[in-house]
Amino acid sequence: MMNTQQIRKAFLDFFAERGHKVIPRAKLVPEGDPTTLFTGSGMQPMIPYLLGAEHPEGTRIADSQTCLRAQDIDDVGDNRHTTFFEMLGNWSLGDYFKDEQINWMFEFLSDVVKLDMSRIYITCYIGDDRYGIPRDDEAAAIWQKLFRARGLSDATAEIGSEENGYKRGIRAGERIFFYDGSKNWWSRNGDPEHTPIGDPCGPDSEMFYDFGTPHDSSFGENCHPNCDCGRFMEIGNNVFMAYKKIADGKFELLAKPNVDQGSGLERLAAAAQNNLDMFRVSVIYPIIEKLQEMSGCDYESNATAMRVIADHLRAATFLAIDDVKPSNKEQGYVMRRLVRRAVRFAFDLGIEQNFLEQLVTKIIEIYRGDFPELISVSNKIAEILVKEEKAFRQTLRKGLKEFERMINGANRDERILTGDKIFTLYDTYGFPMELSVEEAFKRDIPVSENWRAEFDEKMAKQREMSQTAAKGTFKGGLGGHTWQHRRYHTCTHLLQSALREIFGEELRQHGSNITEERLRFDFNLDHKMTDDEIKRAEDLVNGWIRADLSVFWKEYPTDDALKMGAIGPFGERYADTVKVYQMGVGDHIASMEICGGPHLEHTGQAAERGENLDDSTDAPANAPIDQKTDFSKITKPAVFRIVKEESSSAGIRRIKAILE
Repeated sequence: MMNTQQIRKAFLDFFAERGHKVIPRAKLVPEGDPTTLFTGSGMQPMIPYLLGAEHPEGTRIADSQTCLRAQDIDDVGDNRHTTFFEMLGNWSLGDYFKDEQINWMFEFLSDVVKLDMSRIYITCYIGDDRYGIPRDDEAAAIWQKLFRARGLSDATAEIGSEENGYKRGIRAGERIFFYDGSKNWWSRNGDPEHTPIGDPCGPDSEMFYDFGTPHDSSFGENCHPNCDCGRFMEIGNNVFMAYKKIADGKFELLAKPNVDQGSGLERLAAAAQNNLDMFRVSVIYPIIEKLQEMSGCDYESNATAMRVIADHLRAATFLAIDDVKPSNKEQGYVMRRLVRRAVRFAFDLGIEQNFLEQLVTKIIEIYRGDFPELISVSNKIAEILVKEEKAFRQTLRKGLKEFERMINGANRDERILTGDKIFTLYDTYGFPMELSVEEAFKRDIPVSENWRAEFDEKMAKQREMSQTAAKGTFKGGLGGHTWQHRRYHTCTHLLQSALREIFGEELRQHGSNITEERLRFDFNLDHKMTDDEIKRAEDLVNGWIRADLSVFWKEYPTDDALKMGAIGPFGERYADTVKVYQMGVGDHIASMEICGGPHLEHTGQAAERGENLDDSTDAPANAPIDQKTDFSKITKPAVFRIVKEESSSAGIRRIKAILE
């Protein structure tokens, strides 16, 4: 029985012997393609050549391409979903076509990998009279001849839609199944109807391995090759690009058709060992064995956690090889999420000490023989991932501490974990939503009835605010006009003043985000704030709140506003006239900033929790007033507290703070 590494080498050798140039893998981050974050399929780097460009290595190409599909991240944990995988591919760019391709794949599967060919089932395109595209009897006849030569059944069946497949099922002797364009037609946009005009396209012929497991009727009444119950696993797809769409409803044959074949390496290895658990293959299971050793837990009882960790760390390792670093946007965000999910699931295994270095070493050991680029960067990879692990473990500790504080209420109602609380833990402390829910279950804390809807609503509001900020609309990061927003917005101005007093006038805002639960403030600073510096900032803000300074605004020409000392970090984006908000007068001016408001009327109102208060009012215009806050409304003394100080990017620090 061949293992994964042997199958990879055998495939590349097989096609090299048949005149194919074996090329290196492309990076996981596509070069020159801003439309997608990752290389998500083996054919993706080949698209320019399938569309007509000449490949520098000729007309016959083969490779093993690493791929990442971040959209599958939440599905990882069963026996077959992964975010990271390899695709074995071979291509004919206007050279050979169906006869050679199908014969070679049959030979490779049967004589090289030595699969039980009685377990192989084939799908072909059923055709579509609307577009003048015939059923792919040519491909089916080649497969039939090959199966017949091995003494195997070769009957065909017309299925059509996937829905009809569940109704009809498989009948005795059937080996080759015809499906419609939703399953067996390739174009960049799917079936013939949605194929872009001018694009090459064509029927495909997929290869499935039958593991023989009982059908799960929850997926449909009867099983068939495209069933999702797990009995059948696709192990390869032969795409025959024979057509070009020339107008709506019209296709013409290409003068030189192409072949694009892709086989999932890990799936092929699972078929080779006749084990439906793809995590048992030789490029994954050694990681799981290491996890068993480190945790003292067995795989069978902890499969989900171990599968998530093994998959996510393979992906993160190859992202690090390809120069991606954890961050809060694009590829870096996905990488951060992968690492942090792996660390979180390590908690389930009782691994609460640094573990990434050991596992990354194991992953590099698995792949270094076939991907030599790992050798020279192994230290860099470990350094990047271990740094992220340490940062996240600190986040988890803070989050758990805040979780404890939230649930230690005096009565059961105060202990209820609402969606708002879960969002606060996530947004302010970086505490994963899933971990909040799991901790609640562990501690028998009631999960509120609508907690998920509440959480999703908060997330939607945050995304909307982020989109507004990305468009350059400056309202000080303010996402709404409620009393809570105004409290946090006013305190954001005070925080900037406090930081400028501590670190000097060179300090400037580099972004902010305000919700009803917390404020976030980014600023330039070349070092991590010390505990003393954090305490000084808190004391300054709380002092200005207690001083109950007047808050008011006045319009000025932009140039005049900047000359008089109003802070304007985005001054070049303003119109000719701007609003300047001032807090305090005379010798007691705490803040003077250009802003889009609204704010509190007095800094002392930051102490008011907002019960029965009017959300519609703003600080008065033009001049300060002497009216003081009615402290009879105060339900809790103001406490401005910095709950997190961290790096946002090079030279930029980030503070998250709350009002208690």
